[in-house]
Amino acid sequence: MTRASDFEDSVAAVTFDLDDESVAVIIGSGAGGGTLANELAQKGIDVVLLEAGPRIEMDDFVNDEVEMAEKLIWSDKRKASGNRASVKAYPDAPAWVCKTVGGSTVHWTGTCPRIRDTEFKARSTYGEIPGTNLMDWPITLSDIEPYYVRAEDKLGVTGTHGIPYFPGNNNFKVFAHGAKRVGYEQVTTGHYAINPVPRDGRNACDQIGYCVQGCKSGAKWSTLYTEIPRAEDTGRCEVRPNSMVLEIRHNAAGRADSVLYADHSGNHHLQKARIVCVAGNSIETPRLLLNSASNQFPDGLANSSGEVGKNFMTHVEAGVFATFDKPVNWYRGRQAAGAVWDEAPFNPQRGFVGGYYMLVFHMGLYGLAAALDPKGWGASYSSILENYEFMAGSSMVGEDMPTPLNYVSLETDTLDHHGKPIPHIHQDDHANDHTMRNHYLKQISAVYDAAGANSLTEWRAYPTGHNLGTCRMSENPRDGVVNSFGQSHDIPNLFISDGSQFTTGAAANPTLTIIALVIRQAEYIADKMRSNEI
Repeated sequence: MTRASDFEDSVAAVTFDLDDESVAVIIGSGAGGGTLANELAQKGIDVVLLEAGPRIEMDDFVNDEVEMAEKLIWSDKRKASGNRASVKAYPDAPAWVCKTVGGSTVHWTGTCPRIRDTEFKARSTYGEIPGTNLMDWPITLSDIEPYYVRAEDKLGVTGTHGIPYFPGNNNFKVFAHGAKRVGYEQVTTGHYAINPVPRDGRNACDQIGYCVQGCKSGAKWSTLYTEIPRAEDTGRCEVRPNSMVLEIRHNAAGRADSVLYADHSGNHHLQKARIVCVAGNSIETPRLLLNSASNQFPDGLANSSGEVGKNFMTHVEAGVFATFDKPVNWYRGRQAAGAVWDEAPFNPQRGFVGGYYMLVFHMGLYGLAAALDPKGWGASYSSILENYEFMAGSSMVGEDMPTPLNYVSLETDTLDHHGKPIPHIHQDDHANDHTMRNHYLKQISAVYDAAGANSLTEWRAYPTGHNLGTCRMSENPRDGVVNSFGQSHDIPNLFISDGSQFTTGAAANPTLTIIALVIRQAEYIADKMRSNEI
């Protein structure tokens, strides 16, 4: 290990030699990887954090949708197929994820519900659903609940740890008025990892509405300016931006021992490792494992079950924009501003399994124009945009069904600029998805009708931001890729540290659960390293 000169007002910057076999290599710096880097560094473990994208700091954020999309979004080519609206509308870019230090925590809305106990037991709760690959998680809510508490404290989630809820903005007030009139009871401004008051060295929210362009005030939690700098301050974490990992390599004993990556100039480097933790999201993580195939692992790393890349889930999504006679100015305030929780619990009388949240949501003008998917200009399309300040909006987040036919695989006929096959994402709607989505559209229409809307516009074709599954947890190695701690069934020093390990999708936005799982995983890794088991 070599150390560079001291930073002003900081500990010495640290670098690790490429042949240092003692380090934990973490791939990806978002909710999973960035948090894990800090958790391990705080426990005295040396970490090399590899991020494919650049390091864009808070001072580089601008309140401009187009400019920030160009700075943040993962634009590498992908191929998509299937009948899901998002893959049909965006066949080259079906998922909205970030390629930057901090990952998608720079872009997320901060929404933080917990997964329910019944959702951890989806197979036991829902029964056999034809066409699905439902399975209970190998953990329960009671296993993860203490880590939810710690994650909520770390993130500063509103409505927990004495942190106040946000007041409702106009977008929420319109929604809440209609929701209560149709009989909904759990109508709330919700749990968000955004400061309503200054906390933990971060400012309070300015309510300017540019949440997903990078929060200039720092009120929204992101690993970019919380976990990662704190990990660096320990002197035990080196962040290497612009480092695209191409392969994970292993020794003759079948243990991961190094990571091959390309730097910004395309030069290749091989970093030795004691353990490897993959947190590249549910598309890039299975792609990397499959691209790391060898003579010993011809089907890809950690894939003796054949489940790597399978059971790709997002969430069942749709949305409605409502137009009113008077200005709503829905863009003022947080982008995600509240929710109805009544539809989230399991209730088979509705004709579908799982549940969904109704979220209060607004889009900037550019995002709205894209979401409407006009298929050509016209008076009806332009009239919606002209009424922008008179609009209110909602989206749904519903439990997606895992199916073996929804997957991430390698598109071997198309290589990226590093010579590696690009990912192929296939996603079809399940019948349960259709029924759930139609139920939401009926209910949200009733909500806005009760609030006095004069017109409603449905949207559903938008790149997904919640990518789940593809390396799922399982009790039995034949059924999945990792155990309940995200540890590969096949390779004991290889871990999955992102939403890929989700056994089922649940209805909750996934970030809080990813972080809770990672806090738990870090304890397990530290214990196993101390005992020299990994």
